[in-house]
Amino acid sequence: MNKPLAEILRPNSLEEYFGQSKVVGQQTLIRSLLDSQEIPSLILWGPPGCGKTTLAHIIASASKKTGTARFVTLSATSASTNEVREVIKQAQNELRLCKRKTILFIDEIHRFNKSQQDTFLPHVECGTVTLIGATTENPSFQVNAALLSRCRVLVLEKLSAEAMGFILDRAVAMLGIRVPGRDPANPKDQDQNVGHEPNILIEQKALDTIAYLCDGDARTGLNSLQLAVQAQVSRSAMLEEDGATQEVLVTEEHVKEGLQRSHILYDKAGEEHYNCISALHKSMRGSHDNASLYWLGRMLEGGEDPLYVARRLVRFASEDVGLADPSALPQAVSAFQACHFIGMPECEVILAQCVVYLARAPKSIEIYKAYNNVKACVRNHKGPLPPVPLHLRNAPTRLMKQLGYAKGYKYNPAFSNPVEQEYLPEELRGIDFFTWTPPDS
Repeated sequence: MNKPLAEILRPNSLEEYFGQSKVVGQQTLIRSLLDSQEIPSLILWGPPGCGKTTLAHIIASASKKTGTARFVTLSATSASTNEVREVIKQAQNELRLCKRKTILFIDEIHRFNKSQQDTFLPHVECGTVTLIGATTENPSFQVNAALLSRCRVLVLEKLSAEAMGFILDRAVAMLGIRVPGRDPANPKDQDQNVGHEPNILIEQKALDTIAYLCDGDARTGLNSLQLAVQAQVSRSAMLEEDGATQEVLVTEEHVKEGLQRSHILYDKAGEEHYNCISALHKSMRGSHDNASLYWLGRMLEGGEDPLYVARRLVRFASEDVGLADPSALPQAVSAFQACHFIGMPECEVILAQCVVYLARAPKSIEIYKAYNNVKACVRNHKGPLPPVPLHLRNAPTRLMKQLGYAKGYKYNPAFSNPVEQEYLPEELRGIDFFTWTPPDS
């Protein structure tokens, strides 16, 4: 079998398309539009292996059957702007001469820069092309706002273990692989296989393991099934004696051997990066050390730069812990320096120690709020900013001292402010930035 199993078993109809019922299920708006061939421009956003490209191919199959539109596929990883312009030129000719629209599918559309995306704008606007873009990145950040406003965004979810089970069942049925203890819905299906002998068996537990370990990625799940089956067929062929065909059984251990660990969805430059760091921050703010460790692990195991995490911890130590535990900032800075010195994987326990310390530390946002109030005061001030009072100014010369610079200033070693108001410009005296509420700007 030369092609990947995920490509061989790609569905051609919505009836074979599992796991996205919220988007294209019965009674949904998009399903109605697809059934009527009134296809709008779409941005398909979802994690890898959730069915974005497959949905585009299903739309293409429906269009070919009815002849209502031609379907063109480009990948943003390899297509140039000139290729895009050539496709648009052909689409204009097709619409003018044959009265037929063009559906243009752009895989990984986020790989196009802003100027390249602008190429589509007038043609999507006037209906020359119906654009279908697929992306694993948040389109709010990666797709031009003008182009995004002309498209409908479909959010595809990570496939559930149940949906993966249906996909794997369809795969073993089409490949003629038997599952011990399960009665086939159609015994004739056992003789209809694609590249395998009909004496291949796979344990139900092995299928369940793939469904859970692939983490909602159908491509990973199907290719893992293919790898496990091919490995066992090869081993069996080496052990065959006198040309006798042996029964091949694929077990859970064989599957785990090919799929070493759960596929961790994490993109250091994408939305998942921001989702995980946000989850880490909120878990530490909620003083939940267990959850904080989990989100730290998700980031580090997904390949996050440990220095990025360490920098965020330094900020957290001042912003969220603050004066409630002044030792938190030196702890975070030390963790950053240690990570810089020794790197991964040795520094992961240092980050874990710092995360737990910050999660368990008392919290105070007093400094954070007070400084925000100062910024609001300065930025919202009407007119010229008040001058620095003379008695607070620097007085390096005799003339400046004679003019009253630094006159009346008193050194106060203790934290008590009996003359606090004299340290602010006259029009601001009476303001306590720790309790002050900025007026509406």
